[in-house]
Amino acid sequence: MEKGIVIKSTGSWYTVRLPDQQIVLCGIRGKFRIKGIRATNPVAVGDHVGFEWSEDRTTGIITSIDERTNYIIRKSSKLSKEYQLVACNVDVAWLMVSMVLPRTLTPFIDRFLVSAEAYRIPVIILFNKTDLYDEHAMNEMNYLWAIYTSAGYHCMQMSLQTKKGIEEVRSKMKGKINVITGNSGVGKSTLINVLDPTIRLKIGEISDYHQAGKHTTTFSEMFELSSGINIIDTPGIRGFGMIDIDRAELFHFFPEIFRASKFCKYHNCMHINEPECGVKAEVESGKISETRYVNYLMMMEVDQGRYR
Repeated sequence: MEKGIVIKSTGSWYTVRLPDQQIVLCGIRGKFRIKGIRATNPVAVGDHVGFEWSEDRTTGIITSIDERTNYIIRKSSKLSKEYQLVACNVDVAWLMVSMVLPRTLTPFIDRFLVSAEAYRIPVIILFNKTDLYDEHAMNEMNYLWAIYTSAGYHCMQMSLQTKKGIEEVRSKMKGKINVITGNSGVGKSTLINVLDPTIRLKIGEISDYHQAGKHTTTFSEMFELSSGINIIDTPGIRGFGMIDIDRAELFHFFPEIFRASKFCKYHNCMHINEPECGVKAEVESGKISETRYVNYLMMMEVDQGRYR
């Protein structure tokens, strides 16, 4: 049996990359049971799989899937209770933000961070376009930097125009399975092109295909860039906030709120208007960002008690 990593999924066929960089198109035999997930697709990009060669060694049949460290899922349809696996075994999720053109809002940042926490995926917040920041924008970046580093997130800054910070980003990405997300226009595709100019055409084709909006099925693909960098590209990841989180559990995915919850008088405190709430006390003292707390309250009120 051969081993490899799935780098592309098209629903019925899976492209598998072997350790020696050989590429094999594989099908699946039978159905794999996925513990805890009712998924429409048993195999996803990022999966480490075992497969057997066909008799003529032109294709393969996937026979096993290694245990996953994490996964990203999306609802397969609005009415379905099943999910679609988008990607697995992600090492780092990069959230690209900017203070200008476009300005990234904190509710967007916090929704992404909550989802990443739920998926158990480490996040690096990457401030882009710093060459365009005036004094106000720079102060705003420093303010957010302090908020998110205090919460426990790693922050970096970069300018794709001046190439400031590019080598630091490249170093952090090297040898890892990376996911990049952010508002449209924040520089995701440009970053990939800067890291590896030879990937430009392929990324453009993928973007044009999805923007056409002719298909609802999402096909993920992992691109191997120079210097041993792997990046997973899919519209499903750009949406990201597509799982349900119970109101009673939402605070678990705000690290600083979760840490402060041990000081609450009541074990079932929702940190809204309960007496002797340790979280509210830390907000009032400035230990927890009021911006983060307000976003937490906003999420608690979304969709009749469900965050999506």
